[in-house]
Amino acid sequence: MSTKKIALITGANKGIGLETARQLAKQGITVLAGARDEAKASQAAAELRNEGLDAHGIVIDVNDAGSIQKVFSRIERDYGHLDILVNNAGVMLDDDKKKPSEQSLEVWRATFETNLFGLVATTQALLPLLRKSAAGRIVNLSSILGSITLHATPGSPVYDAKLPAYDVSKSAVNAYTVHLAWELKDTPIKVNAAHPGWVKTEMGGEGATMEIQDGAKTSVALATLGPDGPNGGYVHMGETLPW
Repeated sequence: MSTKKIALITGANKGIGLETARQLAKQGITVLAGARDEAKASQAAAELRNEGLDAHGIVIDVNDAGSIQKVFSRIERDYGHLDILVNNAGVMLDDDKKKPSEQSLEVWRATFETNLFGLVATTQALLPLLRKSAAGRIVNLSSILGSITLHATPGSPVYDAKLPAYDVSKSAVNAYTVHLAWELKDTPIKVNAAHPGWVKTEMGGEGATMEIQDGAKTSVALATLGPDGPNGGYVHMGETLPW
């Protein structure tokens, strides 16, 4: 069984997920780079290994209970515990040309299936392995777009940025984070929600203002918190965001 810290990052084949895996591995952590596609998971891990990092690809589809169970079995067999879970996988399916009342129910359902239900399913399945860690850390990728306060405040940075299915799914992730953090408050496990920033990724688009290296920093910081770090927080670059 490994004595090194073990981290699983979902959606780690590109963008913020891959960079999160890279930065964690640079701290001496064994990273499991999760992706739905085996070839993409292997490619991501190979890229990191070529940089001298301890990385392994792992197939995980957060919408598939069988896939999640296979991940649990592999981590249990190979490592015996899990120290860090970064729930990074997510989708943004809203049509930005449609009003909130016009987004299809199919978009709502597909968005919640991955962004909320898949995140909850993955966390529930892997929690027994996190309980075996001396200091388990769960990082749920949220967004400033999940802030109900800012969406309701004229003049806020997101007041005119309404992608309802995505935004509300991240509000739900924030609420789940608070509930799970409450449940685990008397354990060594900490659960927090991360807003990475507006990052230059496929999802972030061409207008984004942050580089990928900076976009991963909040997740990495929350994944490596000391015992005095926050639990049940909603954080960007060390700053607390309004719910």
